[in-house]
Amino acid sequence: MSVIIYHNPRCSKSRKALELLEQHQQQPQVIEYLKTPPDAQTLKAILAKLGITARELLRSKEDEYQLAGLDDLTLSEEDIIEAMIKYPKLIERPIVIIDGKAAIGRPPENVLSLLEK
Repeated sequence: MSVIIYHNPRCSKSRKALELLEQHQQQPQVIEYLKTPPDAQTLKAILAKLGITARELLRSKEDEYQLAGLDDLTLSEEDIIEAMIKYPKLIERPIVIIDGKAAIGRPPENVLSLLEK
């Protein structure tokens, strides 16, 4: 089973999701996305697995949201993905991917649905 978590160790929800995975005997590959942000291709793949748009993955309360002008509803998916690459803090967290399926760990228990066969 391949398990990946896009993790921010400073985020309580991210820490809790990681803890839940470990409690279920999962040893995820931990990607601290603030240190190593995903590229456009990876972000598009994550969005496809989540079944959501780039805008739905945005953290709109971050200062960078305003700074990047992301309140402009005419921005394309490409524009939003570019902003998330430039400001990875804008990416909702945590994101867990297990065997090609993904979930956002808000609440952290969401990731458990990926463990059900």
